[in-house]
Amino acid sequence: MNKLIINGGIPLSGTIRASGSKNAVLPILAGTLLADGPVIVRNVPHLHDVTTTMELLGRMGVQITIGEKMSIEVDATHLKNTFAPYELVKTMRASILVLGPLLARHGTAEVSLPGGCAIGARPVNLHLMGLEAMGADIRVEEGYIRATAKRLKGARIVMDQVSVTGTENLMMAASLAKGTSVIENAAREPEVTDLANFINAMGGKIKGIGTDTLRIEGVENLTGCDYRVLPDRIETGTYLVAAAITGGKVLVKDTDPRLLDAVLAKLEEAGAIIDIGDDWIELDMEGRKPRSVNIRTAPYPAFPTDMQAQFCALNAVASGTGSVTETVFENRFMHIQEIVRLGANIQLEGNTAIIKGVANLNGAPVMATDLRASASLILAGLVAKGETIVERIYHIDRGYDHIEEKLACLGARIRRTTD
Repeated sequence: MNKLIINGGIPLSGTIRASGSKNAVLPILAGTLLADGPVIVRNVPHLHDVTTTMELLGRMGVQITIGEKMSIEVDATHLKNTFAPYELVKTMRASILVLGPLLARHGTAEVSLPGGCAIGARPVNLHLMGLEAMGADIRVEEGYIRATAKRLKGARIVMDQVSVTGTENLMMAASLAKGTSVIENAAREPEVTDLANFINAMGGKIKGIGTDTLRIEGVENLTGCDYRVLPDRIETGTYLVAAAITGGKVLVKDTDPRLLDAVLAKLEEAGAIIDIGDDWIELDMEGRKPRSVNIRTAPYPAFPTDMQAQFCALNAVASGTGSVTETVFENRFMHIQEIVRLGANIQLEGNTAIIKGVANLNGAPVMATDLRASASLILAGLVAKGETIVERIYHIDRGYDHIEEKLACLGARIRRTTD
């Protein structure tokens, strides 16, 4: 099994490129099922979840051609089946996103209930209720969602809670439905916006993009297009925290500072000097320790839950005491006990972690429990004295494109090894 070995204590310095967004490319790949012709998707990150999605589409008969410069061509014109099997869906929650497109375009879908990271309950009831409101007949039996519809009809859907994948699934389904759909309390994340822009590039008619009310006028068909995925704001944020936690100076290029307002504000509060351009962000700690910050996660545009674990690592070595409150997922503090193994002083009180910064962390074997937890352990290892061994790094490969190579380019002493 692969693991990462890190010898910490080196301030990171240099320039790296942000990859395409994991959380944007997965729904966009699912959205290619809506198109009558070939779709070219650009700026595709090299991730295990992308590979899994491509395999899932391939099982359905979708033709996929890998091109140059991080692009792929997807042609779902001659789909052979509408079945998403358990062995693929169980590894990645985003697989549920094929449900809406399959049902909208082909009138039938059989999709396994999803899996993914064990960070808390993420029920699919919002997806199913919305599809039923559009006229779908849905049964959940033997671990599968079996859905049929002659043609979906526009509906007004009020989301009980903000759901990114729920919004995305229903938005894709509504794009080919008869009539107009309105999704209220819709997720506003940049990745949702990217999917909406992608659908419109195929000929869709979505209004209210970037707001919590989406108005979707269904069309008869969608055509192929050429689309570039937006940069990964979470990957960008992770490398900026890596610079901050090590007292270094790092420039991330090919990114979008507008997507990271909440994260950049907290990094400045921690003492970082930040400079931005249209497509780059530079963070300089000038060799200083960060200051502790208080974090509270919430849906976009507030502080993202996917950056919570990274700031736990930052606070672990910061000056002072900071609190990190998780409001999105109820089981997203599994990384805490692993960071404590490195010498951190952290107390859990319900959904809040009280973190008192220590002078030093010390290397030790740790185990990743989910994708962003993996990142937090790597960050802690970068600043810890001695050797840190991060096991179960298959989690990190789901969401970070060649993370050890990028960190090594910044001066980190990090390598991948296999038992």
